[in-house]
Amino acid sequence: MADWALAALILLAVVALIAPQQLGVSVYKMSLIALAALAGYWIDRSAFPYARPDSYFDPPKGGQETTFTAIRGVVNFTERVIDPDKADDDQLLTLARTAMLRRALIMAATMLAVSLGA
Repeated sequence: MADWALAALILLAVVALIAPQQLGVSVYKMSLIALAALAGYWIDRSAFPYARPDSYFDPPKGGQETTFTAIRGVVNFTERVIDPDKADDDQLLTLARTAMLRRALIMAATMLAVSLGA
């Protein structure tokens, strides 16, 4: 990670030497992309609170159930969570991979939308 930070600082210095008037624009664009990545991360966390990628690596013991009841009891259903005691490692890894891919796609789409619109 330090290598990338060093490379970014070197490139920022090159931009400052070649075109100092563009330095503010470059910093502005980089901050927009960083904020878009943060927004994409929080969009994923708020849209999928029970499907976080790290929850599959250290799952709680025993199955969990969440009961949802709509107004006046019109809709009543139960959401079941995988019981990690009964699930094998391949199932948990597949769920974790899917959650990580979903988060990466949401963050990439948010970053692309901001960079194209700015």
